Amino acid sequence: MNNPSLSRVAPWLALALSATLLQAAPALKHPGEFVIDNKVFGLPEAKVYQDDYQGPAVAGDYVSALPHLQKLDYQGNREHKVRMDVFAQQVDVAAGQSFAAWTFGGTVPGPTLHVREGDRVVFVMKNRSDQAVTVTSPVRGGSPFYQQLQANLYQNNQAVITPMPHSMDFHSGTVAANDKWRSIAPGQTIEFEWIANYPGVYMYHCGTPSVLMHTAMGQYGAVVVSPKNGYPTDNQVDHEYVIVQSEFYLQKDGDSYIYNHNDAMARNPSHVTFNGHVSALSDAPLKADAGDRVRLYFLNAGPSGTSSFHVIGTIFDRVWYEGNVENEWRGMQTVLLGASNSAVIEFIVPEQGVYKLVDHEFADAERGAAGALVAGPRKPR
Repeated sequence: MNNPSLSRVAPWLALALSATLLQAAPALKHPGEFVIDNKVFGLPEAKVYQDDYQGPAVAGDYVSALPHLQKLDYQGNREHKVRMDVFAQQVDVAAGQSFAAWTFGGTVPGPTLHVREGDRVVFVMKNRSDQAVTVTSPVRGGSPFYQQLQANLYQNNQAVITPMPHSMDFHSGTVAANDKWRSIAPGQTIEFEWIANYPGVYMYHCGTPSVLMHTAMGQYGAVVVSPKNGYPTDNQVDHEYVIVQSEFYLQKDGDSYIYNHNDAMARNPSHVTFNGHVSALSDAPLKADAGDRVRLYFLNAGPSGTSSFHVIGTIFDRVWYEGNVENEWRGMQTVLLGASNSAVIEFIVPEQGVYKLVDHEFADAERGAAGALVAGPRKPR
C-alpha cells in the first residue's frame, strides 16, 4: 500500500542515517590508510632518526604512574602525542634489594597510557640507554606521570648507564611488527602511529631478543583502551586503579642483584610483584570506603607466569576478560590470567576493613604478589 506520509519521511530518514554513518566513520590521516569494520589499518612506515632531544623522558596528557589512571576528559576521539624514552635505572624490587633495570620512562613497570577506542597515537621513543637519565627531579613539560611518581618513589630510582638496542611492542596496536616494533640503537629515535582499534587492557614491552630477558629486566607496562561507549557501570564506579603483576629473576651480586637467565628459562622467579615492588600495594595500599564500587585494570605482564588474582573478602561482581565489554563474567572469586592477559575487575566493598590482594597461586604470593585495599566506613549517600 502506498503511504504518502512514509514517502515523505523515508528520504529524511535516509539522510539522517547517512549523516550518522559519516560521523561515525574514522578519520583517515595518511595516504594508504583504509577502513574495515570501522577500524583503521594501513598506517605509514615508522621513522628512525638521530636527534639531540634531552627533554622529559615521558610526555603525554594521559600517561600516568601506577596505580593511577588518568581520566579521559574529552568527548569522541582525538590524536595523542606520547613519548616514552628507554634507559636504565637502578630500582628496588624489595627493601634493600635493587638491580639495574631496563625501563620505559624510568620505572618498572613503565607508565600507563589511557586512550579511547578509535583514538590515534603518535608515539616517539628515543633510546637513551647510553645516558644517565634522572626521573626524580621536577620536570617542566612532562606528563602527569612525573608528579605521581615523585609522590611515591618506592623504587628508589637512580640513573645508571647500560647501552643496549631496544624496541617497543604495543599489543594495543594493529601494525606490521617488523616496521613499527623494530629495534633502535642508543642515540636513535623511532616515531610511528597506531590506532586503538579494539578496547581492552593491553601489555606493551620491548621486543628485542632475547625478549624474555628484555621483559624480565623491566621493559613492560599497560595501555588501557576504554570502550567507545564505555562500560555499563561507569556511572557507578567510585575508584579506579591499575595493577600490573610481573616476575623478576634476580640473584645477589655484591650489594645489589643481577638478572639470572637460567632461572628465567626455568620459570623460577626470585620475586613476583604487584606494580614492581613487593611492598608497592602494602606500604601504599589502595583506598575505598564500605559500599564503594572499585574497578581494577589488571594486567599480568609475566613474562612467563600465570596469575590467579583474588581479593580476600570480596566477590568480583563483574569481570571483563581482556577489558572488552563483549567478554563479561559475573560473580567470580578468582581471575586466571596467562602472561600478557588482562581483565577489568569490579567489586563492591562489603564493609570497613582491610582487603588483601593476592595471587592465589600462593607460591607467588609468598614471593611478593600481595597488597591491600583499606576501606573506611560507609559515607552517607
